[in-house]
Amino acid sequence: MSHVYEGILKNQQISFTVRKLTLEDLPEILNVQNHVIHQLENKERLQPLSAEEFQFILEGNGRMIGAFAEKKLIAFRALLVPPIDEEHLGWDIGLSESELPKVIYQEISNVLPAFRGNQLQKILASLIMQELAKKNHSYRYVCCTVAPFNIPSLKDKFSQGMRIAALKEKYGGSLRYIFVKDLEEIGEPENKETIFIPMKEFSAQQSKLTEGWQGLQMEERAGEWWVKYALHTRNAWRGR
Repeated sequence: MSHVYEGILKNQQISFTVRKLTLEDLPEILNVQNHVIHQLENKERLQPLSAEEFQFILEGNGRMIGAFAEKKLIAFRALLVPPIDEEHLGWDIGLSESELPKVIYQEISNVLPAFRGNQLQKILASLIMQELAKKNHSYRYVCCTVAPFNIPSLKDKFSQGMRIAALKEKYGGSLRYIFVKDLEEIGEPENKETIFIPMKEFSAQQSKLTEGWQGLQMEERAGEWWVKYALHTRNAWRGR
């Protein structure tokens, strides 16, 4: 199968390749996910996918790419075409029902612990969005969820220009930031006002989000994480 990218892992000084994943890769995908979950101190920060959910994506309801080193899968990233139901993230960011088919999810992204520090998340994010752009698609909004204090994943989403549109309980009661990126937006909206809120102050963030503010970035101050929120002059969508 042809590769979509080739590079060098700077920490290990070995080559790696990236290619599209198929159903034949499912055992390795599950193995990587299991390794990642096993080393997490707080298991609630990652919502794993079941074998059936991975299969759903691999059978044509999204895209998956994986990075391989020494013939072994070391990282993967997925896009999911979500079913339109009551849990659809489009509802959470204030989209109308007619706009829900325009949403695609940035789903789970995993990197084996031994290969972290090589910017694989960032590389795979760029590549999978490039692969999506090559297709004649009708998607406008890229959405995903991230747990508060899952710092690597939060940094990953902000680095892609995604913004926090909501902070809600998902997956049976787990609090999640809901990120969105409007693929049709050109240029950066002007920020009318900005404010920093400690990440631990969930109610204060939810209050701003319901008023139409968006989370743009985060920074660490004296060991505490703060999220920067802005009220933009234009919104194609409104968190609610």
